[in-house]
Amino acid sequence: MSNFSKNWEAPPKKVSAPSGPLKPQIENAIRLIQTQMQRLDIEGSKLGEKDRALFNKVVDYYSKHDMDRARICANELSEVRKLSKRVLQMKLALESIQLRLVTVKDYGDILGTVNPALSLIKNLKGGVAQIVPEAEKGFASLGESLSSIVSEAGQASGLDVTFEATNDEALKIMNDAAIVAEQKIKDKFPDLPADVYKEGVQL
Repeated sequence: MSNFSKNWEAPPKKVSAPSGPLKPQIENAIRLIQTQMQRLDIEGSKLGEKDRALFNKVVDYYSKHDMDRARICANELSEVRKLSKRVLQMKLALESIQLRLVTVKDYGDILGTVNPALSLIKNLKGGVAQIVPEAEKGFASLGESLSSIVSEAGQASGLDVTFEATNDEALKIMNDAAIVAEQKIKDKFPDLPADVYKEGVQL
């Protein structure tokens, strides 16, 4: 398991368990996250199929010494792998939020957990709209659910809720998720033959 996952999943300081309407709201947020993760899984599978098809085309064109078509397909393959990495990065970030919410549902620092999660969802929303448009509405609902939890938790604790510190934490989670996603993509998809790179076809 990656370091960022371990850090994000580490049990928070034990405080009063969520009570009243907060616990079902957190459970609802977890369900919404699971739905978005399923959508990202589907999109990731589609991109994986496209990757394999383009990879085979590049190898086929190269074996026929058709370097123009090989380069075109290799460039498209590069874009597909960038999208695959982005989708996996989003999924890893959502997974870390889900695991944390499962923990905080029974005990933990609600604001310290949900606040950065909300910031992260806001950052993800724009990107997911471009890659998986059908998931945009789900991310909006998830954002509203987390906003409600933050608002009610803030009122219950008598604390002023700010997002300045949490933006840095959310950014760190995304950066760490990107590193893990890049390695997973490298492990999952094969490199082109070395001779293809020599001919100027780059991924």
